[in-house]
Amino acid sequence: MAKRDLRSLWADTPRLLVLGFLALLLLMPYIWMISASVKPLDELFRASLHLWPERFYGVENYRQVFSQIPVFGYLWNGIVVCAGILFFQLLFAVPAAYALAKLNFPGRDLVLGLVMLGLLVPPHVPALPLYVAFSKMGLLNTYAALILPFTISVFAIFLFRQFFKALPDELVHAARLDGIGEFEIVWRVILPNAWPAATAFAIFSVVAHWNDLFWPLIVIEGQARATPALGVLYFRSDEAGDDFAALMAAAVIMTLPLVLAFLFAQRRFVEGIATTGLKG
Repeated sequence: MAKRDLRSLWADTPRLLVLGFLALLLLMPYIWMISASVKPLDELFRASLHLWPERFYGVENYRQVFSQIPVFGYLWNGIVVCAGILFFQLLFAVPAAYALAKLNFPGRDLVLGLVMLGLLVPPHVPALPLYVAFSKMGLLNTYAALILPFTISVFAIFLFRQFFKALPDELVHAARLDGIGEFEIVWRVILPNAWPAATAFAIFSVVAHWNDLFWPLIVIEGQARATPALGVLYFRSDEAGDDFAALMAAAVIMTLPLVLAFLFAQRRFVEGIATTGLKG
């Protein structure tokens, strides 16, 4: 048994080395950001590149960030906005995906085609009319302005539809025989079996909106409702100036919750991506 495991390890070594190299290559910007956040400013612009600083300056850089900007306020805004967006996206996408996957009604394929066309619309296209509408309603500089444009996710409908197609129809039929209505089937039967897909989509959604700078930059003024990405921009323009070491420290703080969330949910994330069917 040990010899078989050893042969398997040797056979997998080239693949693991390639994957490890690619992972390291993708992580290099984040590794450099962490390294820059603990260096004094004069070390950042030297010709020689050393990841570990000659003089550790992390305490001063991170202290400057926490003393000059409302870090926890930005993080809280990010949590509220991402949680609100995710809640409404699931609220609308799960029933819509269930209808497209498990219900037979006239024009279902046409509706699915229209949903797929929604994937082709860039988020920048409706930005101007949305801004005008929110301005007329007096919703600028509010959580509502940050959340409402993203409450319906075409990608979520497509992802859940593909996952629901892979679920056995007998599961739905058995629930109907028990007298459960369609809406109850969605939330009590289908969704509990779709947690891997929900977790995978949650990671996509939170990462996209946590890092979004385009829309908050349009509808938010001041720091009271600033999201993490916008908070880093405020720190760069108002406080840090040309102190890129402190700016990197601010970037590390703002991205750390995403890293921790992914590490916590990575198993279900991979499972959700792997088990999302491509059944038509």
